[in-house]
Amino acid sequence: MIALAVDLCNSVAVTLFGIALSAAFCNIHWTPKAKKRMLLYTLMIFCLSGIAYLGVDPGFGRYLYPLHTHLPLVLALCSLSHERLWPVISVLTAYLCCQLRRWLALIAVAVFSGGDTMQYAVEMIVTVPLLILLLKTAPAIRSVSQYSLAVQCQFGIVPAVYYAFDYATRVYTDLLFSGSAVVVEFMPFVCSAAYLLFLIHISREQHARLHLEELKSNLDLQVHQAVREIEALRISQQKTRAYRHDLRHHLQYITACIENEQYEQALQYIHSISEEIEASRVTVYCENEAANLILSSFADRAKAQSISLAVHAVLPNQLPLAESDLCVLLSNALENAIHACSERADGIRGHIEVQAYEKSGKFFLQIVNDCTQPVQFSHGVPVSDRAGHGIGVHSICSIVERYGGVYSFSVKNQQFILRISL
Repeated sequence: MIALAVDLCNSVAVTLFGIALSAAFCNIHWTPKAKKRMLLYTLMIFCLSGIAYLGVDPGFGRYLYPLHTHLPLVLALCSLSHERLWPVISVLTAYLCCQLRRWLALIAVAVFSGGDTMQYAVEMIVTVPLLILLLKTAPAIRSVSQYSLAVQCQFGIVPAVYYAFDYATRVYTDLLFSGSAVVVEFMPFVCSAAYLLFLIHISREQHARLHLEELKSNLDLQVHQAVREIEALRISQQKTRAYRHDLRHHLQYITACIENEQYEQALQYIHSISEEIEASRVTVYCENEAANLILSSFADRAKAQSISLAVHAVLPNQLPLAESDLCVLLSNALENAIHACSERADGIRGHIEVQAYEKSGKFFLQIVNDCTQPVQFSHGVPVSDRAGHGIGVHSICSIVERYGGVYSFSVKNQQFILRISL
């Protein structure tokens, strides 16, 4: 009688243990309404279990456990979490965790030479401490649901296989107790294979994620640099407009100098005003202000390094890409072109030719620059093993791919050619 009571209490404990873990592993917003629904679902599961064990056959009830407990629990969690796959994985994972209770109890039985009653009693005793310990791992397990479907399936393959294995070899048959090497070694094999596959997939996804984060960080840096450069050029242009507005005052001062026969002072003043205006001048290449500012800035940089820069641009104010993306494309491409021209082995500064235009809602860009140094390509994209190099190319490729455009990099007759269409 005592053994039966302990067995019954242990059955209730393991059911509550599994339900609590399954719910904790699921992505459920535990509002007061959700808690009430979960309590109602739990009572319904116990009612179904009571019908299966008492109304059908006490011995036959354990065979129907997946139908009267696990299936209703999966449906309940699907309803609360509004997900389909992850509640199934949560229930299977919780079932796998239930085996910890059994193992701890079996250790106690082996040490103290107890029987079934001791095993059930120990399982009940360790239920609450083990549940508290496993609930601390729930956030980590829930985070797996944010990964791709393939990762979720790989995570759930071991609990799913163990679930089928346990019922097939221990509940519905006695294969596990037959001592067959194939049966005994099956789960270690599955665990090892699943573990290796899971590690490989996680490693690949983590590598891809780190690469994308690094690329995004580099791209953000390029955008911020381009925006700062544009702002500086706009301030410079505003100064030029201010000089033009104040031209009348300058002329009055110069006239006063001439009337007072201060010709040298007048000439110096004229020269200083001319230099300031020339320094703040932005060459107008096209109607697009952002393109003008970037092209003018790099034209000054090229001139400072004795590099010839020819620009043929026909770009309207509205382009099929964001202004920040246009700045990153032009800035990175021209930066690389100037860098290549400044590295000529013969010491002669090179030539850069820029062609940019918009046609039928498409943006086209071609930059050709002298290139005497050998260029290494990987999958059609130039690569470099030098620290700090290659970021601009990745940024260009990322933007073009985001707009569904095409790009090409090539070297012909010691000239590097970049073509972009998006």
